[in-house]
Amino acid sequence: MHRIRISPEALAFARRQRGGALHMFDRLELSRTAHVIVDMQNGFVEPGAPVEVPVAREIVDNINAISRAVRQAGGTNVFLQMTLGEDSLQSWSNWFKYFHTAESTAGFEASFGHGRHHWRLWPAMDVQDGDLFVDKSRFGAFVPGASRLHEVLQARGIDTLIITGTLSNCCCESTARDAMQMNYKLVFVSDANAALTDAAHNATLDNMCMIFADVRPTSEVVELIAASAVAEAAE
Repeated sequence: MHRIRISPEALAFARRQRGGALHMFDRLELSRTAHVIVDMQNGFVEPGAPVEVPVAREIVDNINAISRAVRQAGGTNVFLQMTLGEDSLQSWSNWFKYFHTAESTAGFEASFGHGRHHWRLWPAMDVQDGDLFVDKSRFGAFVPGASRLHEVLQARGIDTLIITGTLSNCCCESTARDAMQMNYKLVFVSDANAALTDAAHNATLDNMCMIFADVRPTSEVVELIAASAVAEAAE
């Protein structure tokens, strides 16, 4: 598991912006809340995978705990899956041209093509009937043309997202940044996102805490969901 450290400077900045409070949300409207699980696929989680993120295996239990809590409380779980094909090679050509060799480009397409082994979700993920699945062809799911996530969420009246998955500093952060700027309320789970290094993960937590999201550990998120469910039932 990552050694989590949000910098004192980030925490102080967040408190100044929020009038002394660190956390923004003391209650979730669960019918309007979605837990977005980012790229927990074989291609990222499996030992020896094309983009192996070892810590991703260590956060599975935390992600599943949040999935269960959200499901039981009437929220929505959405699994994002990085999906690359010929259209990606054309529309995202600069990433493949300048950041990859021809061999690595071919490897990415072969690994993350729809239905391929590395495209599939890691088997230990808690997936149940009623959960949703959305393909995405960019790091951030809200980039125009990258996925249908925004349309799926809007059709269900969802305005609050809980972000988990991998990589913290790439697809998770990219999706979270855009989500906040599209007016979603955002919870970013500190110990249910995974990067390749502690430094990369903690840099993302600093960014999220300062500007984009309510950053909380899994235990607090599960408690927040449970408390919100009790409050809703009492009304």
